[in-house]
Amino acid sequence: MKVKKVLSLGLAAVMAMSMLAACGNSDGETGGVTSSENVPTIDEIKVGEDYQDLTASIKVLTNRTDIVDTVYKRYADEFMKLYPNITVEYEGITDYEESLNLRLTNGDWGDLCFIPTSVNKNELSMYFTPLGDYDTLDPIYNFCTEKTYDGTVYGICNGGTASGVLYNKKVWADAGITELPATPEEFLDCLQKIKDNTDVEAPLYTNFSAGWPMGAWDAYIGIAATGNPDFMNNEIIHTKDPFAKQDDMTGPYAVYYTMYEAVARKLVEESPASSDWESSKNKMNKGEIGAMVLGSWAVQQCKEAGDTPDDVGYMPFPITVDGKRYAGAGGNYAFGINNQAAEDNQIAAMVYLKWLIEESSIYDDEGSIPALKSGDLPDALADFEGVELLSDNPPLEGEEDLFNEVNNESEVGINNNDYPDCEILEAALYGTRTLDEVMGEWNEKWSAAQESLGVEVNK
Repeated sequence: MKVKKVLSLGLAAVMAMSMLAACGNSDGETGGVTSSENVPTIDEIKVGEDYQDLTASIKVLTNRTDIVDTVYKRYADEFMKLYPNITVEYEGITDYEESLNLRLTNGDWGDLCFIPTSVNKNELSMYFTPLGDYDTLDPIYNFCTEKTYDGTVYGICNGGTASGVLYNKKVWADAGITELPATPEEFLDCLQKIKDNTDVEAPLYTNFSAGWPMGAWDAYIGIAATGNPDFMNNEIIHTKDPFAKQDDMTGPYAVYYTMYEAVARKLVEESPASSDWESSKNKMNKGEIGAMVLGSWAVQQCKEAGDTPDDVGYMPFPITVDGKRYAGAGGNYAFGINNQAAEDNQIAAMVYLKWLIEESSIYDDEGSIPALKSGDLPDALADFEGVELLSDNPPLEGEEDLFNEVNNESEVGINNNDYPDCEILEAALYGTRTLDEVMGEWNEKWSAAQESLGVEVNK
């Protein structure tokens, strides 16, 4: 089973970035923009054959502080056996997004990094080396569209994830649940059964305190909620009141209803403000919580966090569209190469990137959808049989930035940060506003942005 089409499930916020006046090479030197006219595109490289005589030392930045000195070091060591003249060093960063936002602008970063979500597509060429032409790379790699601008690919995703729900199989079985839910109400009923029939800490764990897990809910309002790969990049920007309730309980409202009602019915942790992401992985493994709404990337982390990995499962998000289930597939962080680095470093980073995404064990280790389209879906998606896996279609020509513009102008902030989702949780937790009131306000803001930007609205 392969992913059909690809584009970003999450578009980033506008970031006040200055142009790079001076950027550091991996050895700490600074200077102007480095020429990259001799840097090959990734499709032109034959790993193990080309650039055997190249000598360079490259730094790779990552948010995976938990495995930077183990798994990622193993990748570097394996690569350096093949390319003994290229030294690969990893640097793990805890507050990755915040740090990279600053480091990109002042040049204090290495040669290869995960591109921060806050970098808009029209800013990619300011910081990253072209990896190749979209028409050439798209048949080879999944998720190319996510970091493509004006026909050029600037980033290749570190695999991908499907949008679904983490759950503990034993907890659900102990609660007497024999069939996975297919609608929001069925899901909420299952959570109630878990609360009534087990002693788990929380049927649904929100991870509200960490913040970013709340933003994960935005990933479900497109394909999983509509079955429409055009919704996120082409239709929502032209839709009147896209957050309104639909009679068949599909669309964005149904996603946010699931969250709101779970909180309002007290089917989540007793004190969301005191939740803890790292410990939640172990709790999922041990059966102390029933479910978490996160991408499939989290499955492997939860499996590795305790002694009962086989109890950790992953189900489709509980929405059915015209009798059929859908799941969105999107890329994880995308690798980007520093276009300010020395030319040899850019080439070395390109060689390492190709080896990493095509020949290392990274996707087996992380249980993610591989970058190569020829790869297979991970075992973590076993419960997705009969579910159509789709990815967002690209924006129409001339509207590449329109979603960002409407999203930012409205200040609704879908996929920009966790605030909108936290706003919903707080309204449900404290009873300050109904979901209809929150969604009504979002619709008003969205309409105002459409009018301000002169966007044609389909009634």
